[in-house]
This record gives sequence, structure tokens and C-alpha cells, in this order.
Amino acid sequence: MTGWISVLGWQTGCASLAFLAGTVIQGLLVINDANYVFKNWHGTLLVIAITVFTIIFNSFLAKKLPMIEGIVLIIHLLGFFAVLIALWVLSPRNDPTAVFTQFSNGGGWSTTGTSVMVGLLSPVYALIGSDSAVHMSEEIKDAGIVLPRAMMWAMVLNGFLGFVMLITFCFTLVFYDSTQSNAGTSILTAILIVSLTSACISTVATVSRQTWSFARDHGLPFSSTIAYVKPGWNIPLNAVMITLLVTVLLSLINIGSSVAFNAIGSLAVTALLGSYIISISTLILRRARNLPLPARRWTLGRAGIFINIGAVAFLLVIWVFTLFPIAIPVTATTMNWNCLMFGSAMIFAVLYYAVWGRKTYVAPVLLVKRDS
Repeated sequence: MTGWISVLGWQTGCASLAFLAGTVIQGLLVINDANYVFKNWHGTLLVIAITVFTIIFNSFLAKKLPMIEGIVLIIHLLGFFAVLIALWVLSPRNDPTAVFTQFSNGGGWSTTGTSVMVGLLSPVYALIGSDSAVHMSEEIKDAGIVLPRAMMWAMVLNGFLGFVMLITFCFTLVFYDSTQSNAGTSILTAILIVSLTSACISTVATVSRQTWSFARDHGLPFSSTIAYVKPGWNIPLNAVMITLLVTVLLSLINIGSSVAFNAIGSLAVTALLGSYIISISTLILRRARNLPLPARRWTLGRAGIFINIGAVAFLLVIWVFTLFPIAIPVTATTMNWNCLMFGSAMIFAVLYYAVWGRKTYVAPVLLVKRDS
């Protein structure tokens, strides 16, 4: 179940991230070309183009990926300060009282508190995916200690930078209102596009490895084909191509309904949070039963159990609100169809396991015990 939820979350998340990058590019076109008409199919073509671009990096340029990501990290940090300085220097300031004490109930909910909880989907979307590096563990030296440290430092660093940028956006205006210039707005937005596209490159790497590993354990239909690695490539090329196919198919939904496609982004959050909840809950259960845990080099010490319980409690609340519609009253157009898609996927996963998966699936823990 966790494997299916994780595959669902990462595959839909990849499509959602490519769509976000494509939408930003469309926004630039609107600013710089007064005659440009925003069309849904334009966004779909941009999603496909961005995904193909990222596939090239994850196939033919796979060996250069660490160097490319190092360069992107430098661009990420420099771009952060470029945007930060530009907004604080050029933009007028909002009143601190309005920033810290005024809340807006734009969804028509009975209380502002409910509106705030429903609105948490956007900031939570920016914080998920910290497990992305885990899915690359088989390609990392000394992963048992390197990965936890990388995850912790990434969360601390990006959490701090994100908080600073959040305060900046609360006190200042958007790019065009700050620069009053198409050129200035384009430069600042281009920095954002580079960051989003580079995130797509890393996401494709994560999604393909996660899909490949689950197929290697015979958890997916056509697992032998998906898990096949062509000699000499040293990358799961079939899983990379599957990721491209899934993203292209999902992007076609945007042609018919952007609302339906936006639900895909919500589905990514719901699925990934669900995988976190199940994984952490099983760890809590083993601790509560005083059962031995697998050998590990990283530990949270005695505080671990309390951190785990707090994490599950927080995630459960957020998970429930990801299924809520954005606003009320709810119509077929504004309905959050995430609950239907998530439920249907889980029903299919259970049926697949009952009919076929239980005969072929080999849990990773069994492989670890065998190797030990």
C-alpha cells in the first residue's frame, strides 16, 4: 500500500511541478506580448516540453547530473538574494499590523480558522518531498549517514530561506508592481523558472528511481519491463520513460479542464503525506511493542518516539484538509476530486495485491534480512 501511494504521489507530483513551471512561462508571455491569448493547450505543450528537457538530463546526461545540480544550487542561492534584494529595495512596504494580524477568508468558510487550514495546501506543497534523496540511496556512497544529514540540512536551510522569502512577499508586492518594468519582471521570473525546471530534473530522477525500485520488488504491473536496466546505461531508463509517459498523459487533462488537472497537484500532496503517515506509524508501532529496529547509523535518540508521534499527529490533520474543496458552496467545477482519485487508486492497489501482487511482491525488508 505504501509503495503504491508513494508511486502515485511522486508521479502526479512530477506532472504538477512541470505544470507549475509551464504556467509561470505562460505568465511571462502574457506580460511581454499584449496579443498573447492564454490557452490551456499551450500549458500542456509547455509541460511536455519541460518534461522532455528534464528526461534528457536524466538519460543522456545522467552522469553529469551531480555537477549540474551543484551548479543549480549556486544559482538557487544567488537567485534567492537577487529576488530578495530587488523586492526590498524597489517595492513599497505593507503595514506590519496587516501582515501579522489580518487573515482573509476567501473560501466562504464559516470560520477563518477553517479557511486557514484549507489554505495550508499551498505551503505544505512547498515542504513535501524531503524523502526524494532516499529514493537515490542505492546510487549514493555511505547513504546510511549521508542521506539523513543531507535531508536535515536541506530542510533547515530551505526552511529558513523560505520563511525569509515568505515574510518578504507579505511585506512587498509582486514582481511587476515592484519593478514597474517588463524587463525587470522577466529577469526575476526567469530565476524562478530556472529553479522550477531544475526541481523538475531532480524530481524526474527521484520518481524514476522510486518507480524502478517498486517494480524491482514486483509491486507494479509489468514490473519486469519497468525494472529492466539496459547494460551500460546504469540508469533505470525504462522507468524514466514511464515517468515521461505518465506526465504527458496527465498533462492532456489540462486541455479539457484546468480544474481537474489542479486536483492532480492536491493528489500529489495527499498521496505523499499518506506514505509518510503509514511509514512513521509503523515505526511508532514497532517501538511501542519493543520490537527491534533494523540496523541504522542515524538516530534521533530518545526524542525520536516523541518526534514521530508529533509528526503523525500533524500530518493527519493536514492530510484531512487536503481533501477539502478550496471554497464553498461546492459545485462540480470547484469540487476537490482528489478524494475520488485517491480512493480509486487505493481500491485498485488493494485489488491488484489481492489478485496478483501477493504472489510476486518481495518486500525490501526481506532482501535486507537475506543479505544480512
